[in-house]
Amino acid sequence: MTLFTPGKIGPVELRNRTIRSAAFEGMGRDNGPTEMLRDYHLSVARGGVGMTTLAYAGICRSALSFDTQLWLRPEIVAPLRIITDGIHAAGAKASIQIGHCGNMTHIRTAGGIPVGASSGFNLYSPTIVRGLKPAELSELARSFGDAVRTARDAGFDCIEVHAGHGYLISQFLSPYTNRRRDEFGGSLDNRMRFMRMVMEEVMKAAGNDMGVLVKTNMRDGFKGGLEIDDCLTVARELQELGAHALVLSGGFVSKAPMYVMRGEMPIHSMTHYMNQWWLKYGVRAVGRWMIPSEPFKPLYFLEDARRFRDALSLPLVYVGGVVDRKGADTVLAEGFDFIQMGRALLREPDFVNRMKESEDNHHCGCDHVNYCIARMYSREMACHKDCRDLPRAILKEIEKIKSRG
Repeated sequence: MTLFTPGKIGPVELRNRTIRSAAFEGMGRDNGPTEMLRDYHLSVARGGVGMTTLAYAGICRSALSFDTQLWLRPEIVAPLRIITDGIHAAGAKASIQIGHCGNMTHIRTAGGIPVGASSGFNLYSPTIVRGLKPAELSELARSFGDAVRTARDAGFDCIEVHAGHGYLISQFLSPYTNRRRDEFGGSLDNRMRFMRMVMEEVMKAAGNDMGVLVKTNMRDGFKGGLEIDDCLTVARELQELGAHALVLSGGFVSKAPMYVMRGEMPIHSMTHYMNQWWLKYGVRAVGRWMIPSEPFKPLYFLEDARRFRDALSLPLVYVGGVVDRKGADTVLAEGFDFIQMGRALLREPDFVNRMKESEDNHHCGCDHVNYCIARMYSREMACHKDCRDLPRAILKEIEKIKSRG
């Protein structure tokens, strides 16, 4: 297959093999969409991508980490429909990632004590966490199904279930966060029980007209988390549960966040935009320890992803370090069905068209200093090259990271 041939995810056909990954944009307001969010995704759609994904919509109030995150509910269907209509008019398909943040939130955002697979304390929020009761899990699974139906009403062609990166489904799967002693804890088979409940509701709600992708880890990225053999078992289970495609990722936001994105987190840039003074100076003091660097290289997940391609028969979406046409072609030549890109489409939303039109191996303009990641939890995601009048300390930090890279 080649990059610019159509491909199918369940009942949905994309015009080519490129997908804008579900990288959180930070462009919402009051948990709803904005013109900025619309304009960004329309620019990506006009830029040639096969499908663009609105990132990380919470299925309910307790699922939310930020005010700038979407809460997928009937009240925002109309403005979301404006976005999906625009994406379709540009020739692309529209997807939305749905999930629950689990313990990665605060009382004021979630509307109550944050919940997770097990009770405890989350240093990264920081907050006390309450373990979910079995009856609550059935209700949450149904909320996933409701979110799919809402996504259909809003005009989305596909949904992407977030089952990785240390959010709620992943918190049940990983022995690091799941210390339960009931039927949802212990063996991996038990720890997959909540995921099965979610997928049953999702597939029922998706029916025969929506594509269902699932983002899943290939490794949690730290000792004590899921390793590749466990994650292969999870992936096989998702295939049996009817997922139309898997997005192969890795990492755990509360333990190994840079395993997901690779590179170095610019701590000063990150804290510059924080409002709470105690959090700002606390992260500056211990941020290097809390957020260890992971070396970036092109196609950094490919070696692990090959094992999943060998073991599975459903369509697989490769994400992680696709920075040029040569890399995209390499991934597809190895049998993967689609590629996802996030940072490459931030400064160059027309990167896909540039790859198609360029006679040479067009390379994206991202230099992977991760300033966009550092600020997206407090402001909208943006490339430092597009930001004017950045403080001198931030510019100095960016140059230091470049020199180390």
